[in-house]
Amino acid sequence: MEIDPGRQRRLGDGETADVVDAVINSRKSFRRFLDRPVERRVIEQILQVSGRAPSGTNMQPWHVNVIAGKTKRDLSAALLEAHHNAAEQHESDYSYYPDSFSEPYRSRRKKVGLDLYGLLGIEKGDVEKMKTQHGRNFMFFDAPIGLIFTIDRELKIGSWLDYGMFLQNIMIAARARGLDTCPQAAFAKYHRIIRDHLDIATDQIVVCGMSLGYADLTAVENHLETQRQPVGEFTRFFDL
Repeated sequence: MEIDPGRQRRLGDGETADVVDAVINSRKSFRRFLDRPVERRVIEQILQVSGRAPSGTNMQPWHVNVIAGKTKRDLSAALLEAHHNAAEQHESDYSYYPDSFSEPYRSRRKKVGLDLYGLLGIEKGDVEKMKTQHGRNFMFFDAPIGLIFTIDRELKIGSWLDYGMFLQNIMIAARARGLDTCPQAAFAKYHRIIRDHLDIATDQIVVCGMSLGYADLTAVENHLETQRQPVGEFTRFFDL
């Protein structure tokens, strides 16, 4: 198919780049949302455009469960109960984090935790309040829409890399429409409960969840700003 050179020029102009950069830079993980509905039509638009994410041999390895209303409330209640029940053991189907952290990852992880808890007035070592805050993940931080993502168990690391690009597309497409998100690996631990509530087959791995809605910008936890490293600290240039 021949590409319209005029379209290429329009997409490559500085104004377009400014808009795209602004959308990406304004995306962050919000941890409290307004009780404001999101239309199904908008969600479908977000998922449709996000499906343009690249994937090896166009496999498109993503599966999405969009939940709201009673389904979301019932799932949240079951997850919160499990979260606070120390007697029952739950474990993710995959390892998101290493068993131990080396630098600089240890320091970055510690800082974001301290900064969030500091905003919330949770003192270091206050395990109960930390657990309560972590439990808010399972309420989708009050967002009206929850998304649960799964992948076929047989697929390998390449498809998981593809999945990351799909997830990023969702967050950017949502932000472009004035919506906010929070990607949440916390859901993967409770895949058995999620399977029961959403009738997800055992040949699917629960990758993560995501909260989708309109952020409550007055909430103190949403004032958290995370740092990013400058290009020079993670990039090597050759012959440029």
